Amino acid sequence: MVPPGINPGNNHGTRLSRSHYSRVKFARATLLTLPLTLFGCGETATLPIAAGFGPTPALPSPNPTFVPTVNIAPARAWTGGDAPASWPGYRVTSFADRLDHPRWLYVLPNGDVLVAESNAPPKPEDSHGIRGFVMRLVMKRAGAATKSANRITLLRKITDDGPPLRSTFLTGLNSPFGMALVGNALYIADTDAVLRFPYRTGDLTITAPAENIADLPAGRINHHWTKNIVASPDGKRLYVSVGSNSNVGENGLAAETGRAAIWEIDPATRQHRVFASGLRNPVGMAWEPTSKSLWTAVNERDEIGSDLVPDYMTRVSEGDFYGWPWSYYGANVDRRVKPPRPDLVATARTPDYALGAHTASLGLTFNVNAKAFPAGAYIGQHGSWNRSPHSGYKVIFVPFSNGQPTGPPVDVLTGFLTSDNHAAGRPVGVVFDKSGDLLVADDVGNRIWRVTPPPANQRVTTR
Repeated sequence: MVPPGINPGNNHGTRLSRSHYSRVKFARATLLTLPLTLFGCGETATLPIAAGFGPTPALPSPNPTFVPTVNIAPARAWTGGDAPASWPGYRVTSFADRLDHPRWLYVLPNGDVLVAESNAPPKPEDSHGIRGFVMRLVMKRAGAATKSANRITLLRKITDDGPPLRSTFLTGLNSPFGMALVGNALYIADTDAVLRFPYRTGDLTITAPAENIADLPAGRINHHWTKNIVASPDGKRLYVSVGSNSNVGENGLAAETGRAAIWEIDPATRQHRVFASGLRNPVGMAWEPTSKSLWTAVNERDEIGSDLVPDYMTRVSEGDFYGWPWSYYGANVDRRVKPPRPDLVATARTPDYALGAHTASLGLTFNVNAKAFPAGAYIGQHGSWNRSPHSGYKVIFVPFSNGQPTGPPVDVLTGFLTSDNHAAGRPVGVVFDKSGDLLVADDVGNRIWRVTPPPANQRVTTR
C-alpha cells in the first residue's frame, strides 16, 4: 500500500517552490560560511511555549527567515553527583552510567532492561566538503557526533540501590532502536530492517544469527534514521515507525516512498503495508491501556518559525493521514510545498494533543501498572534546535481519563538544560520497569535515570 499522494512512479515529486528553494539553498550556503559562534541567529518565539500544548494549540502565521533559526544547546557532561530534578518527594538516581549514546529502552517480562546504544549511521552525502565539515561540528556541539555502538545492552537489577548487572546482549546491528518481544521471538528495528532473534527467559546474551523479517526504507539520505517497533497486544502484528527523508519533501517524493508513516507487518507472512501516513517523524509508540488504541509521538516540521509547528501525540487508526508534507496540524497548508494537494489536505486528521513547538518529543509510554505514578502519558522531550529560546529538554506527564488526555502537561524530570543553556543531558526513551519505577534514557549524559516514587502520603497530584 502506498501512502496517500505518494506515487513511486512520479519522478517530479513534491518539491519546495522555486523561489523558496532558491532562498533556502542560498541561506544554507551562507550558514556554511559562518562560524558556529553565530548559530542562534534567526527569529525568536513570540508566544510562550505553553501556547503550543494541548488539544487546540496556538498556530500563528508562519515566520520563515532568510537564515533559519539554529539554536543548539552545547552538550556538557553531568558532573559529580548532579542529577535532574523531579516531582516533590520522588527520588532521582542513576540506574546505569558509562553507556554509549543510549537511545531507547525495553523491559523484558522477567524485569531485565534492554538498552539500545545507537546513533545515526554514516551518511555519504554528509561525509565530504564544507557542508559535511560544518554538520559534523553541529552534531558534536549537540553531543550526537559519536559513532554508533550498534549494540543492545542488558541491565539486570540486583538490589534496590546497587548497580545493575550489565551484559552485552546483541552486537553487530545497524543503528538499532526499537525492541519488542513476542513469545520467544525478540524483534529489533535496525535503521534498515526488522530483525528477529530467538530469546529464552534469563538470557544474558544472544549469539544466534538474525532473521530478516522486513526491509525498511534507508539508503544514502536516511534523514530520520530511527525506526521504532511495538507489537499488537495479541502479538500477531508489528507496528514500525518510519520518519520522512526530508523536512518538507525537498528531496523529492520518490525519496519518501514508504516513509512518514507507521507500517503494519505480519511477522508470520512477512507482508507489510502502510497503516497510517502523513506523519513527518513518528518515534514513540505505545498502546493506551483504556481504549487499547495505538498512540504515537510525532516530530513536526522546521524552518517556519520558533512558534511552529508543535510536535504532537495522537492515536492512530488504519488509513489515517496527518497531512505531511502538504499541511500541518490538520488542514493548515504549508505553502512551501508545491504543487499543492488540496484533495489530500481535506482528508488530513487533526492530532489529538500538541506537545510544544520544536520540543523533539520522542519517548512515549503509558502508566499501566505503576500505581505510584499518576495515570497518563509520559513523554521524553529531547530538546530543540530550531527554536529560540530553547524548548523541551525534559520529561513531561499528560493526565488521561477514559482514553483521552484531560489536562495540561506536568514536568516530571527537568534540569537537563543548565542555567547557561548547555545540555547536561537529553532525554529520549521512557519506560516503567517491573518494580514501577520510571526509567529515562539520556543519550547525551550516557546514562539511564531512575525515578522512584515516595510513600503514598507524599505523592504528587496532577491538578
